[in-house]
Amino acid sequence: MTNNKEVSEESIKQKYNDMANEAIPKSKILKDCLKAFLVGGLICDVGQLIYNIAAGFGIAEEQIMNMVPIIMVFLGALLTGTGVYAKLANFGGAGTVVPITGFSNAVVSPAIEFKKEGFIFGVAAKMFTIAGPVLVYGIGTSVIIGIIYYIIAII
Repeated sequence: MTNNKEVSEESIKQKYNDMANEAIPKSKILKDCLKAFLVGGLICDVGQLIYNIAAGFGIAEEQIMNMVPIIMVFLGALLTGTGVYAKLANFGGAGTVVPITGFSNAVVSPAIEFKKEGFIFGVAAKMFTIAGPVLVYGIGTSVIIGIIYYIIAII
């Protein structure tokens, strides 16, 4: 009797494993990586195009190095506000997160989502929900590294 019970438990486990394996979505990692590479590369190409256009107008390189990130952050915010960035992210996945426009998207998205709660408790409070920890740890880490660098330079 116990032998039949063991067999039935094993067959139930096997059926469960078979069903679970069928339910798991098939990995499209190569396709997803290619899309992310293309979208991230396209965003970087836009930044390079802005650089080349500014250089063509004879603007000093130091000024261009300040202009390009500002324009890219603006474009990321604009595309987020118009809903285009979400469609781009659905297609390109992580490719939209890596460039500077991903940071802009991370700041603007929560602000748009909570704008109905008002400017103070909605937009202002939620604007840095995602980007806030990145800023805090990034700035904090840079301060610590700066102090270590300063101490090493003295020695």
